[in-house]
Amino acid sequence: MLNNSLLKIVIADDEAPARNRLKDLLSDIEHVALVGEAKNGLEAITIANDAMPHLLLLDIRMPVMDGIEAATHLQKLAVKPHIVFTTAYDNHALQAFELNAIDYLLKPIRLERLQTAIDKARALQGILNAEQLEAIKPLLPARSHFSINERGRIILLPIDEVIYLRAELKYVTVRTSIREYLIEESLTTLENEFAQTSLGEQFIRLHRNCLVAKVYIIGYEKRTNSTSSTEHGEHDSTSGESHWVALLKDIPDTIVISRRQQHLVRS
Repeated sequence: MLNNSLLKIVIADDEAPARNRLKDLLSDIEHVALVGEAKNGLEAITIANDAMPHLLLLDIRMPVMDGIEAATHLQKLAVKPHIVFTTAYDNHALQAFELNAIDYLLKPIRLERLQTAIDKARALQGILNAEQLEAIKPLLPARSHFSINERGRIILLPIDEVIYLRAELKYVTVRTSIREYLIEESLTTLENEFAQTSLGEQFIRLHRNCLVAKVYIIGYEKRTNSTSSTEHGEHDSTSGESHWVALLKDIPDTIVISRRQQHLVRS
């Protein structure tokens, strides 16, 4: 329990007047220290990686990365911070927060309400759990990044840089032009999530174990079944028969196309 020890706080809001308002209010509250301010969720995570705050005050709607996505990524820190969302509008979001007991501050923020939120954080009642985060994820238009936990820090990987996602038992390999990463998410879950957002048009399933970004497919090639070390996907035909693979931009890997998806080559 934090009690009256110094509570480290990061605020994130794309509007300077809103950040200034929070700073003014925090100056009237004892035993708190503002350790960083950000204009979007991406900046907030960068600050949190270094400052390890106890509490983040996150605006819901921000450019680049909004508060809900940032909160999801922040749960991968070794010590999970408390999250309190701030907003000036969006009754739909507020109803979702209330139903799932998620703390939020409605703008214009009052000193008394901010004090209550900080008191809850001190009592360790403000940490979001997985169920709460899952409940508010539908409020996101589409995630902009994957987050990878490496050595206690969060690495943010822009989804636009992802060439393919490949299922590996309970993990998914995320391939970029530079390297591979592992994330603990299901490929089916990701595909279902993408289908409900604009990302559904960005990725295509070429094989049951692989989603590929359409923009990185530069062509298709027919090969015999002597699988090279850079081919991914299980063959649906016997040795000696031919199969199609997708050729990818920036990397030597190729993705085997299942029989069910070979109509993509013809189209």
